[in-house]
Amino acid sequence: MKHLIINQNDSARIKRLVADSNNRKKYQTKEIYNLLQEIDKGKCFAPENVPPQVVTMNSIVRIRYMDTGRTVDIQIVYPDQADIKKNKLSIFAPIATALLGYQKGDTIEWEVPKGTITLLIEEILYQPEQAGDFHL
Repeated sequence: MKHLIINQNDSARIKRLVADSNNRKKYQTKEIYNLLQEIDKGKCFAPENVPPQVVTMNSIVRIRYMDTGRTVDIQIVYPDQADIKKNKLSIFAPIATALLGYQKGDTIEWEVPKGTITLLIEEILYQPEQAGDFHL
């Protein structure tokens, strides 16, 4: 089994968000559970040691929906920064949860409200760790 790579700061921030009882009420429990499972199965690295091809928080990622061939660029953000019109997806959204910790070239099958989808990570257009933006 391939290990996901998780920025240790991302892991700590996400777990703090989940621990907040207001977020537990606001977001679907299943999505929070799936996110925590993904983080727990990952290997945590210090931000400066995260490889540049890994999807982390605030990364901008080009994904391909394998069933339609459609590509879209999305940014994975914390809930307060989410803006669907700007393709900024909350980490609590199923697609964002699916991508966290995977790498360029990976194909992921994930359950979303409409069923199972298959995504290909085509490109990492921006990754904070690669850019030296460790504060994000």
